Amino acid sequence: MTRKSGAEESGHSKPYHHGNLVEALINATVEIIEERGVEYVSVREAAKRAGVSPGAPFRHFRSKTALLTAVAEQAMDRLTKAVADAQSKVGSADPIAAFEAIGQGYLQWAIANPTHFQIISSRTLIDFNGSDSLRAQNEAIRSRMVELLTQALQQGQLQSDVDFEHLVLGARALVYGLARMVIDGHFAEWHPSEPPPIAVRKSLRLFIGQMASPPSLGS
Repeated sequence: MTRKSGAEESGHSKPYHHGNLVEALINATVEIIEERGVEYVSVREAAKRAGVSPGAPFRHFRSKTALLTAVAEQAMDRLTKAVADAQSKVGSADPIAAFEAIGQGYLQWAIANPTHFQIISSRTLIDFNGSDSLRAQNEAIRSRMVELLTQALQQGQLQSDVDFEHLVLGARALVYGLARMVIDGHFAEWHPSEPPPIAVRKSLRLFIGQMASPPSLGS
C-alpha cells in the first residue's frame, strides 16, 4: 500500500479509520517533526495526534526508533519511485544520461520532501540495518548505478580504468551534500546567484560531464 503523508498533502493528519492505523501514525509523526522537531516525537504523542488510545500503536511500533524507521521506509518507497520516474524520462539508450537521472531524481525528491529526507538520512534516528526494505531498496539503487556505469564503459563513454566503486561513492556524496546544503540553508552564503534547485541541477550536470569526458591525448 502506498503511504501518503497528510502533512505533505493537506497539512493535517488523515482521520484514523479501521485498518489504516499504521498510515495514520506515520502521518502524525511527520507532522510532529515538521511542527516541533524530531525530539518531540514519541509513540504516545503520535497516538494522541492520530486520535487513538495511547496503547494502540504499540502492537505496531514499540519504540520511537521503530516509528521513525517506518517514516524512513515510506521515504525510501517514494525516493525509489522518484528515481525510477526520472530514469523513465530519459530512456535506457544512454547509460550516462540514465545515471545522471538517478541523481537528478534524488535531488528533486529530497528538496521537495525535506522532512522525509532528514529522517532517512540519519542513521542515529532509525534502525536502518534492521529494515529489510531500506537495505534492499538502497542496494537496488546502488546496483543500478554500477550497472549503468558498466554499460557506459562498454559503449566507450568512460575511461577504461575508471573505478566504479569510488565513482558511485563520489556521485552519491555529491547529491547527498547538495541536498543537505539546500535543506540546511547554506546556499545563501555559498551560491546566492541562483535558486537552489537550479544550482544543484547544474552542479550535478557538471560532475557528470567531467565523469564522462574521454581521456586527453597523451594521458
